Amino acid sequence: MLDVIEKLLILQDRDRKLRRIKGELARIEPERHSFQTKTAGAQSALEAARTRVKQTESERKTLELEVESKKQLIARYANQQLETRKNEEYRALNHEIDNCKKDIFEIENKELELMEQAEAAQREVLTATQALAHAKKVMEEQLSALAAREANLKRELAELETNREELFAAVDESARGRYERLLRNKGESVIVGVQHGVCGGCHMRLQPQLLVQCQAQQELVTCSNCGRILYYTRDMDLAVAE
Repeated sequence: MLDVIEKLLILQDRDRKLRRIKGELARIEPERHSFQTKTAGAQSALEAARTRVKQTESERKTLELEVESKKQLIARYANQQLETRKNEEYRALNHEIDNCKKDIFEIENKELELMEQAEAAQREVLTATQALAHAKKVMEEQLSALAAREANLKRELAELETNREELFAAVDESARGRYERLLRNKGESVIVGVQHGVCGGCHMRLQPQLLVQCQAQQELVTCSNCGRILYYTRDMDLAVAE
């Protein structure tokens, strides 16, 4: 194998590792945001449950005031009955008292419903509190793990980038330029092997003369279809598959 091919294969392997690490680093922030979002959602759920408790309590107090108001009306109507001497007025006041009692009965039924709602809301608060505590615990653990993982990846990335510069400098200048252009256009598979007469990159059948050149290992050979740099080793089968 040509010395330049060996160097380019090592460089390509380094670039693949760099791309993998950069990809992992790019996924850390979305993961971190995901755990933070889940915790924020649990916090919102708890606040919503607490708000329902407060609203229910406020509605219940409003109903209590309405009941008290109706009782005061009943007392006033009863006093007016004692003072009146007219049967029509007495009956009218009695009708008003009956209406107040009816209203009180309906209000008290609403109060019972609100009490049930308040109990359900309190249970929701308890459940939401427990869910928030769990979400915070998970988030803290995961954020700590992500921070450690991020630090390790950044350290590995820095080491690989330094090593990559050394490997890149060791490659012939013309080969470096060709490699960089291919890397930008073809991705991480730039230096590819030949197996069964096809290019390891685009998988198109190669011309016989290219196969001979690869086997000779005297110069850089590129695929006539995709432009990738080809290489051959003894364990590769140049025979075209049927």
